Amino acid sequence: MKLPRYKQLHQRLKSDILSGHYAEGSLLPSENTLSAQHKITRVMVRQALSALEQEGYIARRQGKGSIVCAQQPALGLLSFRGFSEVLGETEHSATSQFLSKPHATTWSKDFFFDLSVSEQKAGCITIERLRKVDDQPVMLEFTYLPNLNIPNFCDKKWVQGSLFRMLYWYYQLEITNVDQRIRALAAEAETAEQFHLDMGTPILHIHRKYGTNRPNYFIYSSLYCNTEHYAIGTIIK
Repeated sequence: MKLPRYKQLHQRLKSDILSGHYAEGSLLPSENTLSAQHKITRVMVRQALSALEQEGYIARRQGKGSIVCAQQPALGLLSFRGFSEVLGETEHSATSQFLSKPHATTWSKDFFFDLSVSEQKAGCITIERLRKVDDQPVMLEFTYLPNLNIPNFCDKKWVQGSLFRMLYWYYQLEITNVDQRIRALAAEAETAEQFHLDMGTPILHIHRKYGTNRPNYFIYSSLYCNTEHYAIGTIIK
């Protein structure tokens, strides 16, 4: 389904604010300018601006225009540290919901990273989780572990709800680096439903390949990120 015109403008302006194209304290173009640029009515422009104001992205001032507010709090989820570890250092509460139990399966034929022959033969352990911050769904995460020298993984108890802690506790596996590829896309029906968004809303999609302290052992993730309530940033220390 194609989004209504005012929704398209709303999402475009929100993206421009989050990317820094419109800085905090700056003015958005006038209603007349936005109407002419996007070839929509002023009524639709007002609808888009009202939605941005309700979400806290702008403040509308009589006789002045629409002023960009402070951007949303950023979560340092682009670092390769674990979700639980990153959020544990903030005032935010973090929870995870398993969408299916960890299970052994085969790799998909169109997997997003190239796999070695040994990885392909071994198959993988798949983990599907919905990650929430302050009860807001922010990340849909699909993780794939090569089923190599991680015996009885699916039967193990998780350590403080953390995959990374679990891997270290039982298998002495540590994450050492990450190769990640990020792109924006429109939320499809199933993803939009998990995030309580309209279908077609812009979200981030991240493919990750984690390196570990075990030679040639990699962990893979496909992440869908909802930036409706929080920006997704990087913590550098």
